[in-house]
Amino acid sequence: MLKIDYTPLALLTVLAMGVTFALLRVRPHERSTFLNTLWLFLIAAAGLAAAAALFALDFPRAGSTVRVAFTVLAAVTLIRLLGFTVFRLLLPLAGRRPPRIMEDLAIIAMYFLYGLAQLRSAGLDLSSIVTTSAILTAALAFAMQDTLGNVLGGLALQFDNTLQVGDWIKLDDLTGRVRDIRWRSTLIETRNWETVVIPNSQLMKSRLAILGRREGAPLQWRRLLNFWVDPGVPPARVISLVDDEMREVAIPNVARTPAPSCVLFGFEQGNLRYQLRYFLTELMEDDFTDSMVRVHLFASLQRAGIRIAEPQHTVHAVQRDEAHAETVRKRELSRRLEIMRNVDIFSTLEDAEKAEIAERLQYAPFARGDVITKQGDASHWLYIVAFGEAEVRYEPKNAPPQVVGALRPGQFFGEMGLLAGEARYATVLAKTDVECYRLDKASFQGLLLNRPEIAAEVSRIVGSRKTDLDQARESYAYIGNDASGEKQAKLLGRIRSFFGLRR
Repeated sequence: MLKIDYTPLALLTVLAMGVTFALLRVRPHERSTFLNTLWLFLIAAAGLAAAAALFALDFPRAGSTVRVAFTVLAAVTLIRLLGFTVFRLLLPLAGRRPPRIMEDLAIIAMYFLYGLAQLRSAGLDLSSIVTTSAILTAALAFAMQDTLGNVLGGLALQFDNTLQVGDWIKLDDLTGRVRDIRWRSTLIETRNWETVVIPNSQLMKSRLAILGRREGAPLQWRRLLNFWVDPGVPPARVISLVDDEMREVAIPNVARTPAPSCVLFGFEQGNLRYQLRYFLTELMEDDFTDSMVRVHLFASLQRAGIRIAEPQHTVHAVQRDEAHAETVRKRELSRRLEIMRNVDIFSTLEDAEKAEIAERLQYAPFARGDVITKQGDASHWLYIVAFGEAEVRYEPKNAPPQVVGALRPGQFFGEMGLLAGEARYATVLAKTDVECYRLDKASFQGLLLNRPEIAAEVSRIVGSRKTDLDQARESYAYIGNDASGEKQAKLLGRIRSFFGLRR
C-alpha cells in the first residue's frame, strides 16, 4: 500500500487554526467571519486527505477530481486568511487601519493571480482569455455604469488619500465621522447616532469639507459664536475683556493653542456684532462645548456690566416700561438687603445705612471654573456670595495649589483688601456657577467717614474671625503670633490709615 505523507497538510491546518485564534482575540466581534473561513479550510483539508486516500486505493481519476476541487477550496480559504492576517491583525497592530475596500482589492488580486497560475499550469492560452474578457468587460461596463461609477469613486478616494476612516466631514447639511469606505458607498456616523450611506460617486462630485484636519497640526476645528452688544460700550473694552476671560479659564475640549479670540464682526440692527472664535479638540462634543463657552462668555459680560443686546425697536410704552423697571429694581434691592442681614460685618449698620450700601453693590456672576480673585493681585472689592459655592486655594511658591476652604451663600471674602489695602492672600475659584455682589472701597469709605466708630467694630469682627484661610496663612507664616488684642489693634490702624480716618 502506498504510504501517504500528511505532514504538509497538518502544518497548514495548525497554521490556519493559530491565525484564526489570534484574529478572534483581537477582533472578537467578527467571530462568525473567521470561524466560517476556518471551517471551509478544514473541509478542504479533509477533502485533500480523502483524495490522497483514493490515490492510495488505486482510484486515480476520482482522486484527481477530488484533489483539484478541494485544492481550489483550500487555496481560496488560505488567501482569505492571509488577507485577514495582514489587514485586520498586523496593520492595526502597527497603527494603520485601512478601509475594507483595500482588503477586498488585495484578496481579489490574489484570487486573480492564483486563477491565472492554475489556468497556465493547465495549458490554456491566456491571450485568448484576455481578448474575450475585454469584450465582456466593455459590455458589463455599459450595462453597469452607476455601479462602476461608485466602485471607481471608492477606489479613487483610497488611492489619492482624500478620505480616511475616522475623518470628520461636512457634506451639504450633513456632518459626521467616516466609519468605513466600501466598494459602492461610504458610511458616515452622525452625532445623532445615525449611519448615513452615501454613494461614492456622489462624494466624488460634491464639495466635501474635511473638518479639523490640517497638515502637521493636531485635530482641531474652529468654532464661531456670535453675540451682540450695545454700541454704547467701546469695542476695545469688549474685545479685551472677552480675550482675557476666555484665555484665563480652562474649558474642556477648548484648545489652549491657538487661544480663543474675539473680533468685531459687523453692525446689525443698531448693535455691534462680535464673534468669539475658539478651536474645538473633541469634534463629537461641539454643541456641549459651545454651550459651556457661552455660559462663561455671558457671565464675563455680566460681571463687567455689559448686557447682551437685542434688536433695537421703537416701542411707545414708556410708562409701563418704567413701572416694570422700578418693580425689578425694588425686588433686586430687597434681595440684596436679605443677603446683607446674614453678613456679620454689616450687623451694626442701621437700616438706612444698609440700604445705602445695598444700592452701591454691584452684581457679579461667575461661571463654574472662573477665577474670581487671584492671589497676589491688588484688592479693590469686597465680595458677598449670594448663590453657588466657591473654592479657596492657597498657592505657595514652588508648590502645588492647596484647597484651604469653601465659600457658600451668605459668606464674604476680600475684606482685608477692602479695609486695609492688602493684596489677595489666596485665589478664589468658582466651584459651581456663582452669583456675587461686590463693594468697592469708595462706596464703603463714605460710610466710615460719617461714622468712624464702625471701623473699630469691623476690625473686631474681621480680626476675630477664624476661617480656613486664616489658618492656612498662619501655617505659611503670613500671620504672626500676635495676641488677639494686638492683632485687632494693628488691623484697626491699617484700616484707619487706608481710609484716611483720624485716630
